[in-house]
Amino acid sequence: MNMQTAPAQTRVTAPPPPSSIAEMRLPVVMMRDILLKTMFRKNVTMVTEVAEAVCLPRQVTQELIDMAREQRLLEATGTLNANAGNEMGYQLTDAGKARALDALSQSEYFGAMPVPLSVYREQVKRQSIRDIQITRSQLTTAMGHLILPEDLLSNLGPAVSSGRSILMYGPPGNGKSSISNGIRDAMGDKIYVPRAIEYAGQVITVYDPIVHSAAEVEVDDPNSLRRRRTFDTRYVRCERPTVITGGELSLSMLDLVYNPTARTYQAPLQLKATGGIFIVDDLGRQAEPPQSLVNRWIVPLEESKDILALQSGEKFEVPFDTLVVFSTNFHPNEIFDQAALRRIFYKIKIDGPNQENFLKIFALVARKKGMPLDEATLVHLLKVKYPTIGNIYANYQPVFLIDQMISICRFEGIPNQMSPALIDRAWANMFVKDEKIVK
Repeated sequence: MNMQTAPAQTRVTAPPPPSSIAEMRLPVVMMRDILLKTMFRKNVTMVTEVAEAVCLPRQVTQELIDMAREQRLLEATGTLNANAGNEMGYQLTDAGKARALDALSQSEYFGAMPVPLSVYREQVKRQSIRDIQITRSQLTTAMGHLILPEDLLSNLGPAVSSGRSILMYGPPGNGKSSISNGIRDAMGDKIYVPRAIEYAGQVITVYDPIVHSAAEVEVDDPNSLRRRRTFDTRYVRCERPTVITGGELSLSMLDLVYNPTARTYQAPLQLKATGGIFIVDDLGRQAEPPQSLVNRWIVPLEESKDILALQSGEKFEVPFDTLVVFSTNFHPNEIFDQAALRRIFYKIKIDGPNQENFLKIFALVARKKGMPLDEATLVHLLKVKYPTIGNIYANYQPVFLIDQMISICRFEGIPNQMSPALIDRAWANMFVKDEKIVK
């Protein structure tokens, strides 16, 4: 792939691994307790195993183990494990087990050490979505499966490169969702997502395998002159995340999720989307009024920060570094007031195709699905059927009509083909006849 068509790239600086407990900037008791809980829950005894479980460098893990030994919460087993490179094994003392159980009763969290919120803010700046620059060729490549007007890409490109909010509106079935996905595909670089962050002694899990696509792990090649650069493994190297919500979105989904049993928090959707894209599809179909949803985004969109609240009621700021894409079938003036519209930086109308582009899409879909084109059928479609709906074309219609004809051909046991009669049968399923049902 050449430079012109390559995905957008940024020079993302990896988070450096800590070299000591002091560099962790976490409460020492919290680190010690997570170490004990992890050894208790995962039954790991070797330093290398423990380091991997808590996602810390070996020397920092050893420092934590030595501290716990001084407090008589851990003890050496007194034997070397040949399978683990002659490492000394460690186990919890009775006091250590008691402390682990007490810590688990306060919070079930164990495993990867969290990243302090203040440290995470620094990493967000290093990989900000606003640093991405996307060229026309990159966006065209990502949208290559779509036939779009030239002026649409001219409007969309600067909007995406700005990393600011976008409102796409227009009639349904014209590819607003596909365009949103194309924007995501144009961002081909990698960022670092924390497994968990810490604020005021509370752990908030962020990394979510459903939302985040982990990049392939690079393996050291001992024969290579250039070793891979290491990074803080409390983070996961991922594709820029994309969160897509639709009619199910509610205001409560934008709040911290507290698990009263585990006594831990889970990051809300917009925090998981940091460094990536948050797509609100079908705006206006949610139970919440569109104005209320947009009002919730006003502070994040204007100030690049969001405000979350703990169970105690304490509020705190988290970074908001997300490209928000609103997509709606309604005219913006119907669902927003002018103050809300001012805060959405780009408003882009997505119209249906003209007749020329409709025919291009129809031919493209037919070729892809193995449906031979027939001139008489196309003339019938354009001169007889479309005038009945005011010659209004939509991007979804070629796929719908061709899929319908393929289904009919399979049912009738005939090769894929199109004819005016088959188009009429397919058309009947695309629109519901306006009639009164007698009950």
